[in-house]
Amino acid sequence: MSEHYQTVAGRGRARFEIRGSEFIGHVAPATTVDAAEAFVESIREEYDDATHNVPAYRVRADPLREYQNDDAEPSGSAGKPALNVLVQREIENVVAVVTRYYGGTELGVGGLARAYSRAVKEGVDDAGVVTERPHERFEITVEYDDSGTVRGILESEGVEFEAEYGEVVAFAVRVPESDAATLRDRIRSATSGRAEIAS
Repeated sequence: MSEHYQTVAGRGRARFEIRGSEFIGHVAPATTVDAAEAFVESIREEYDDATHNVPAYRVRADPLREYQNDDAEPSGSAGKPALNVLVQREIENVVAVVTRYYGGTELGVGGLARAYSRAVKEGVDDAGVVTERPHERFEITVEYDDSGTVRGILESEGVEFEAEYGEVVAFAVRVPESDAATLRDRIRSATSGRAEIAS
């Protein structure tokens, strides 16, 4: 998988009506299959009176996980068009659910496919798309004497971190995967191997 990838910047929503049927597109970032499934479940619960809640997601795993379901709409008319939008726009670590309230007029397979893909497209546009680099998280634990050195390195590298001061000092670090090994080596070297690093 490539190092950089496109994903949504946050949550997005779209709403429109077609011949009496109301469609609501919900889009959110999801870095794991569990997170994607949890989002789908939360929308199903929130809109449990809807006729359909159609899910689709693409999550970076090894290999990339793609999922869609028609949720009782005619086969191929809902889930696949929803997922296709994410594929065509090359967005990963994203989950979409399209809620439909049936309005009494049949839209046909083509009409449904257009409506479901439009709901995802507009939801993605509302969320905004950003380029991400895969990140790695790990924890660095040091004695107080070394904490200033470690903090200085993290700040000079512009690394995201949170520090917790207790009997020892723990730094929770989030760093691009490509920089992680170098950063660990630099910290070990600066603390003469005293820093404990755990993923």
